[in-house]
Amino acid sequence: MTSVHEAPAAASVPDPGAGPRPPVLLPPVKPMAWTMLSRALSVPLILGLVCFLPAVIAAQPGSGVRDNAYWLQLVLTCYAGARLATMILSTRRRLLQGVFWMFVYIAMGVAPFAQAVIGQTPTPMVGPRSDLVTAVSLILVGCAAFDLGALLASRRPLTRRPGTADGKGPATAHRIRLRLLVLLAFAASGYYVVKLGGPAIFFSSRQEISASVAVSGVAATESNVGSAFLKGFGTVPALLALLFYTRRLVTSHRARRSPSAVLVWTALMALNLVVNNPISNARYWFLTVLVSLLFTAFPSSSAMYRSVLATGVVGALVLFPYADRFRYDDEGYRPVQSASAFEPLATKDYDQTVMFANTISWVDTRGHTYGRQLAGTGLFFVPRAVWSGKPEDTGVRVGQWMGMNMTNLSAPLWTEFWVDFGPAGMVGGLALIGYGAARTDRRYALAVLRDGPGSVLAVAAPLIAGYTFILLRGPLLQSAGKLAIAALCLLLVTSFRRNRPRPR
Repeated sequence: MTSVHEAPAAASVPDPGAGPRPPVLLPPVKPMAWTMLSRALSVPLILGLVCFLPAVIAAQPGSGVRDNAYWLQLVLTCYAGARLATMILSTRRRLLQGVFWMFVYIAMGVAPFAQAVIGQTPTPMVGPRSDLVTAVSLILVGCAAFDLGALLASRRPLTRRPGTADGKGPATAHRIRLRLLVLLAFAASGYYVVKLGGPAIFFSSRQEISASVAVSGVAATESNVGSAFLKGFGTVPALLALLFYTRRLVTSHRARRSPSAVLVWTALMALNLVVNNPISNARYWFLTVLVSLLFTAFPSSSAMYRSVLATGVVGALVLFPYADRFRYDDEGYRPVQSASAFEPLATKDYDQTVMFANTISWVDTRGHTYGRQLAGTGLFFVPRAVWSGKPEDTGVRVGQWMGMNMTNLSAPLWTEFWVDFGPAGMVGGLALIGYGAARTDRRYALAVLRDGPGSVLAVAAPLIAGYTFILLRGPLLQSAGKLAIAALCLLLVTSFRRNRPRPR
């Protein structure tokens, strides 16, 4: 008799003449209790994200105009809410797609809709109202392109890596190279701490950190490459080493019984509490640290996956606008004064939609750059002293054109594609991203079950999921440094050698 956890007998008949096949691990059957619970939660969750929250925002007092931009923003909010609810209620853990729709729902759905109702934006819009209508329409088209790419990826079967024929296995962390990564993490983070004046400054404010970096001499007035490498190597290897050792301790009984592994994990956790704490780092980077650590520590927990997506919406709407408490010191900090719970959404942080509209106005006056901005992102490591015409961040260039004193403005991914390649490039780029995200999510689900404690993809996918917040918010030039350092660290530890049993 076949149990509920086994495949049917007909599906396991070997192909005559074919070599031995690796066993395929089936995902566990969903318990009946969770089936009933998901059905009970589906209706209020969908109604809450798609209907209730937009209706509450629409009822807020404000001077917003109920024009085409307003109704398109409402459609975008409901569409993103429905897709986010689908991700939360899905029986599969779709890390990258879930984070994508959570960002779109919050930063490009709910927050801009509140701005449309209240009649106020965190960044002024310098162009005509029609550019805002165009921006919201293009965001909708980009979301549909992302869904189309994900749909195409789901229709294509995953190709298996060759097995015993060529001796290669899945990407796993080489034990000796992983120890080298740990040494690199302690050396780079230690240099970072010493260069800035000791651990105490990491618990003061980001303003003090920036001042210490300027005094240290690694940052030049005409280039930020030195400071970017200092911060990147001081934080990224420490986080990746912690994620690899967390993966080992969570999935391996042998590692949990090893005092050396536990000791190294404890030391790495203490190191990350210094260099990757929420006081000395930007909020989006701390979100990367938190999300990647949770997804790595709970690799098979559907409850944790759903909790991150569901509570992330509440935290982004309620806590995130107030989470910049440590950006400035006590003298420079100005608390938010608001009469409505939704007013901070219209006055702080969430400027993605209005900046897309401003970028459309900027492109109308200057023209498309035809890959120049993305070339600057790919060659981020080249100093401006060597490349005098190196492009600046897209948000900085648009902010300077607007005449803004503070040019640390967002440039969402839609904007980056639009500036370089226009509508066709934007649609194609987001379709490729949707395709890659869906494929990565499927491979990650197999890697968690099949590849063992040293799986590289089981660590890289949670890190990319957390870093998606930074990539989607933009500008890409600011986010390229840490992403490249993470790729170098992963290349350092990755091995495709299949483990063979040791001779007795």
